[in-house]
Amino acid sequence: MIGQFGINMLVPVFLCSFAGIFLDRKLGTDFLMIVLFFVGAVAGGYNVYRFSRQIFRKESEQSAFLHRSRRNRSDSDEGKDHGN
Repeated sequence: MIGQFGINMLVPVFLCSFAGIFLDRKLGTDFLMIVLFFVGAVAGGYNVYRFSRQIFRKESEQSAFLHRSRRNRSDSDEGKDHGN
């Protein structure tokens, strides 16, 4: 999972940086690499945010499911005790 965070952050940074280098050479400029590096960093940060939010959502759904199943189990056990 930690590797996934790194991949989600680094891939957009590298792709945008390489695109900036290519465009700088092609167009004869010297600032596009820097601009696209920051665009890649923002995109990578957003990817990490979405990935961590997705993980948190799955964990909270699992804990809610476990809580409900334990509560339902204890409710059914209490019903059996009162019936005797």
